[in-house]
Amino acid sequence: MFSLNRRTLTGGSLVLLGVLLVAVLTIGNVVLRGARIDLTGNRLYTLSEGTKNILADIDEPINLYFFYSDRATQDIPLLRNYSLRVRELLEEMAAKSGGKLRLNVIDPLPFSEDEDRASGFGLQALPVGKGGDSVFFGLAGTNSTDGQSVIPFFQPDKEVFLEYDIAKLVHSLVVGKKPAVGVISGLNVAPGFDPATRQMREGWAFYQELGDLFDLRQLNPAATTKIDDEIGTLLLIHPKGFSDELNYAIDQFVMRGGRLVVFVDPYAERDDSGNDPENPQAAMFAKRDSDLPGLFEAWGIDYDPGKVVLDAANALPVQTQPNAPPTRHLAILGLGKDSLSQDEIPTAQLESINFSTAGQFKLAEGSALKLIPFVQSSGDAMLYEAEQLKFMPDPEQLYERFVPTKEHYVVAGRLEGMLKTAFPDRKDEGHLAETKAPANIVLVADTDVLSDRLWVQVQNFFGQKLMNAFANNGDLIINIVDNIAGSADLIGIRGRATSARPFTTVEAIKRQADQRFRQKEQELQQELADAEQKLNELQQGKSAESATILTPEQQAELERFREDKLRIRKELRQVRRQLDADIESLGGKLKLINIGLVPVLLTIAALGLLWWRRRERAKA
Repeated sequence: MFSLNRRTLTGGSLVLLGVLLVAVLTIGNVVLRGARIDLTGNRLYTLSEGTKNILADIDEPINLYFFYSDRATQDIPLLRNYSLRVRELLEEMAAKSGGKLRLNVIDPLPFSEDEDRASGFGLQALPVGKGGDSVFFGLAGTNSTDGQSVIPFFQPDKEVFLEYDIAKLVHSLVVGKKPAVGVISGLNVAPGFDPATRQMREGWAFYQELGDLFDLRQLNPAATTKIDDEIGTLLLIHPKGFSDELNYAIDQFVMRGGRLVVFVDPYAERDDSGNDPENPQAAMFAKRDSDLPGLFEAWGIDYDPGKVVLDAANALPVQTQPNAPPTRHLAILGLGKDSLSQDEIPTAQLESINFSTAGQFKLAEGSALKLIPFVQSSGDAMLYEAEQLKFMPDPEQLYERFVPTKEHYVVAGRLEGMLKTAFPDRKDEGHLAETKAPANIVLVADTDVLSDRLWVQVQNFFGQKLMNAFANNGDLIINIVDNIAGSADLIGIRGRATSARPFTTVEAIKRQADQRFRQKEQELQQELADAEQKLNELQQGKSAESATILTPEQQAELERFREDKLRIRKELRQVRRQLDADIESLGGKLKLINIGLVPVLLTIAALGLLWWRRRERAKA
């Protein structure tokens, strides 16, 4: 009877435990709904504060349509893995939006309405496979006012900016209109009437491209005394001889939170303000530099309009004379990826940017601001007097005076921090003495970077302009304005780490083994050369009749050489085998930890918990 009751009690306990488990899971599912813990090494699934702020600003629901050809990518692991990363980030953003972000995942099958819908949004279809199937892998978003924005195709090599791209799409649907960008320029960058030729002039290529993306508003530097409140971003190009009222307007624009992009130049080649048809030499002696001296000084920016950066590592070849070979010009620079910040959005995906007679920025002594470089010179660079370039027709003369300083000069960068007004004595109505939030100012020490000749060929094809870019200057300008014209939250979103985690220890082992292998290989080549030289010396000492006969010394030397050659090759193979052995040893240790040690630790922990419970019961 006691045994039956005990069995009944044990069965009842199991049923009770099962019911209790279901109850706990149900309650936990309700109470902890949406709760997540990000245990990834790079915090891949933790949204930045800027993204959270953008999601919190959504007033009306936004629909996101994630088009991904799941069936067509069965044999494309790269896209399948990356699609999981994209989908999980979209789901995380939707979960954090409080229901304002509605995610729809769609697999657009061939010849279906979903495929037509994806094409209608403007998404790109990537043809794959022999059958000509197309893969869609993009995002479309719509708001309640018929606004629409798309990411045509998610490129795996741009994973570091995945969160930024999606947040930018959402932000554009929240704002719903083109950002207003004011332009104050000392150069004729915009289309207009040219009084010198009495004809209409075409704008520079970068200005036309900006006009497609932003609401550009040209401001007259001679008449502007206040920046309109609708303008969120101000583009200053070659500021020269600005009045105090205009400088004050720019100062107060920045104080109230406006975003500023400044292009100054120690020697602007397109500055034609000194041209005089009656005096051709006037242009040669005219000053072509630009500066914002009062504002830069007050804001802690150190910029010398009389200095040009010379860079031997990045000097571009130029044709100075028709029949002469090209000569590298130390002041005309082609800066590649090594000089472009890969952590900043404006420059991360760019390949090359061309500059001409550019200056440099640095922070003034004691400045509490932060200067984040976008573009820097190489260490093989120096500063040179800009005025001397006017009277130096032969660029080879620059090499005679070139003494590199080993310093990397910042040609373009972002200035961040709290600023104080450059006009502390002004008492105008609404005057602001300092910024309420950290300012965002982008500085570029060159205006020639904007000119067509440094980055694009523009051709007229039956009345239409065709632009063939050979450098990324235009992309740099668009990226800068696009990034800074967004919200402060967008500007704060930096590139994130990728989901692919490299095997750093394995890579280090490979590098060490490759280094040892190269050393051994160099030893082999050197011994080969020494042995051949020795044989040649022995051969030269013989007569013509006995040239083809090996002497005992030559035979001994040749035999020693063969033995050394076999020995060193054996050592090379041993280095390669040691490489594989080190990697296999590391893999064995990881397997031991994951398969053996972790279960043992869990078992010890469980036994310890069981012992502790029995001890507590014994005390009771």
